[in-house]
Amino acid sequence: MVPQESSAALLHSANHGGSEAGVRDYWTLLKPNVMQLAVFTGAAGVYLAPGRLHPILAVTTVLCMAVGAGACGAINNWYDADIDKRMGRTQYRPTAAGRVAPAEALSFGVTLSILSVMLLGLSTNWLAALILALTIVFYVVVYTMWLKRRTCQNIVIGGAAGALPPVIGWVAVTGSLDWAPIIMFAIIFLWTPPHFWALALSRTDDYRRVGVPMLPIVVGRRATEKAMVSYTVAVCLAAMALAPIAGLGWLYCLAALITSAYFLLLMVRVLVDDSDAVAMSAFRFSIVYLFALFFAMILDRALGVAPVSVMIT
Repeated sequence: MVPQESSAALLHSANHGGSEAGVRDYWTLLKPNVMQLAVFTGAAGVYLAPGRLHPILAVTTVLCMAVGAGACGAINNWYDADIDKRMGRTQYRPTAAGRVAPAEALSFGVTLSILSVMLLGLSTNWLAALILALTIVFYVVVYTMWLKRRTCQNIVIGGAAGALPPVIGWVAVTGSLDWAPIIMFAIIFLWTPPHFWALALSRTDDYRRVGVPMLPIVVGRRATEKAMVSYTVAVCLAAMALAPIAGLGWLYCLAALITSAYFLLLMVRVLVDDSDAVAMSAFRFSIVYLFALFFAMILDRALGVAPVSVMIT
């Protein structure tokens, strides 16, 4: 989900022989589009949790999650530089294009990782900091270094790292776990495979070229599309189950029902139409879907809508 470099940035790189890295390059290392998702879902966890942090501590918590997510991106850029330069979607990343040395990306990522974990522990509690540390380690070691190039289940298992921000946010406020953040984790965890497989369907040649065993390459398009529909059904059920568990009301339920139905419809279209264009449409909406779902959680709580459990009784 990281955009390619702008033409101006590419021209700058060409004019300087690819040896100079600017602020834009280090920002790109952090994979800001991925970071936005971690920030937003993590902020939802902070907001929905019972109790309140001081506003400065709440902002610090979200900042630590953003920095931790960015650290993962930087280390990923270091480790995957060899394959990134051979893929159309990633060839202009700073390490792949040679504007940032891989060792610099690694040291940048490790430094940010340590800072984010330490600051979160000192400002909120060490359980939240521990979960953030485990998230970073899981993404870097388990997903990037181990799963990504070895199994077609890379995204399924590796998706756990991207699903943890709302848990971290919740624990930063409460100091403990509960069912609501676990269901939020489940929503993102189940959303991740159809989201990435939709992209993989239109980037099969790229992944095959670099030897990354994405599901469409290993089991074929048809089986992948069926799996996407199955996971999407599970996401929709988890999204609806969150309402009574997290004390959300009709506004969230309505938003979840409409967006989930459309998300499922797009995945069924992928199964029926089997074209790269339809797959990319599903991929793009999947991003909108997750943001819309978590925004609906925040808005429902902000407006004080009566919980569905109360309305039923």
